[in-house]
Amino acid sequence: MSRMPIAKGHFRSAVRIFGLGTVLLACSFSSGAADSSVRLQLDVSKAGPRAVESETEQVILRDYRFAWTSIAQALEVNTLDPLEGPFVGIAKKELEDRILNQRRTGLSSRYVDQNHKVQAVFYAPEGDVIELHDTAEYQLQIMDGNKSIHVERVVAHYVVLMNPAADRWVIRQLQAVSQF
Repeated sequence: MSRMPIAKGHFRSAVRIFGLGTVLLACSFSSGAADSSVRLQLDVSKAGPRAVESETEQVILRDYRFAWTSIAQALEVNTLDPLEGPFVGIAKKELEDRILNQRRTGLSSRYVDQNHKVQAVFYAPEGDVIELHDTAEYQLQIMDGNKSIHVERVVAHYVVLMNPAADRWVIRQLQAVSQF
């Protein structure tokens, strides 16, 4: 693990503006624009009460991977556009807030070497919601312009609620948790 010193002035002002937890959590949502490959393993064997159909499994896998690629692009270049489509509701609002906070501080963030191990833990009988538990491993880089001011290896856990939409599954909630 490579660790670079934090530029104290920039990082402190970001912390002062919206708190260390928000800074690090905002950074933890970024994903692979620098390394757009998102490795993802999805296990649906323990989902219930309804079994996940093979076709649904493939679509969720595709759409969840796309969502993390979209998060990466949005947070790396501080733009809201990639969030249109894969996110709705509170998940979209929280990501938009993080991007706006990054813009205010002049920071951006990105993932490198991203790997997700995702377990489906609940699939509604009507097929209208699925709950996933994601253990994500990545290298987090906090950037000030083109300059890396902080690098660390992170293992993060997310509880995810997805719903089917017209042509894809969308993320309604993406909540970081300390453990499962």
